[in-house]
Amino acid sequence: MRLPLPVKKNFHMGRVLQVHSIKMAANSSTFSKSSSSAAGKQPAQSAEQVVATFQRMRQEQRSMASKAAELEMDINEHSLVIETLKEVDPSRKCYRLVGGVLVERTVKEVLPALENNKEQISKATESINIQMQAKGRELTEYRERYNIRLVGEGEGEGEGEGQGQSGASSRDSERGGSKSGAGVLVS
Repeated sequence: MRLPLPVKKNFHMGRVLQVHSIKMAANSSTFSKSSSSAAGKQPAQSAEQVVATFQRMRQEQRSMASKAAELEMDINEHSLVIETLKEVDPSRKCYRLVGGVLVERTVKEVLPALENNKEQISKATESINIQMQAKGRELTEYRERYNIRLVGEGEGEGEGEGQGQSGASSRDSERGGSKSGAGVLVS
């Protein structure tokens, strides 16, 4: 038997997080025993811990995306400089900033180093993108494990809420049952 879920509001980094508490009728001791055995070696987490972990994982993914975007900009800058230097006489002087020190070199010395740097940055970007995809999969698994819903996620777009919820209920029924009401809502 499910009871209505009260909503607790937590303030976290200037945002309101709404955490739905899970209330169980009379069999709370049975629920805690079965949930601890189902969880295996991991201790049961409170709703606040689940939200904090989810927010931390989202922040890690955002920082990876930010770093990947920054490296893409560096690649574009390197490409622009390489294309410009290819049109210049190889014996011409050019200046390069190395560790905060401006160093005078020739174009033929700088061009291979720039191409090598661009290649290394491309490899680093690929590595970060792979890590970001893995973090996305981990985040999705975590959301499904704790039934985390983002605010506005369950609302229908354009066609109305009825179709959006029927689609969600059909997905739930395909997975073996409805989990509505027993989750965490994160803004």
